[in-house]
Amino acid sequence: MPYTLFMKIAHSKITSQGQISVPAVVRKKLGLTPGSTIEWDEDEENGKVTVKRSGTYSFEDIHRAVFKTKPKRRSLKELKEGIGDYMLEKYGKR
Repeated sequence: MPYTLFMKIAHSKITSQGQISVPAVVRKKLGLTPGSTIEWDEDEENGKVTVKRSGTYSFEDIHRAVFKTKPKRRSLKELKEGIGDYMLEKYGKR
């Protein structure tokens, strides 16, 4: 079994509610910002738990997965007109 060296980069304290703060050095290394999601993975062979940044998906990623096409870019004017048309159709007024 190869020897692996691990360096402690930070530590956190668990609150009575089971919450932790992610240290700034870890947030920076993982590219975490407010609203980011992290995943906790367990390696059952050695009992170690790792933390990594969850994959994040943009609106375009989700649209492409559902519709298999890239969404068409629209101007603000086109978006407002589309919302107005929808409101007119659904509620009879803009």
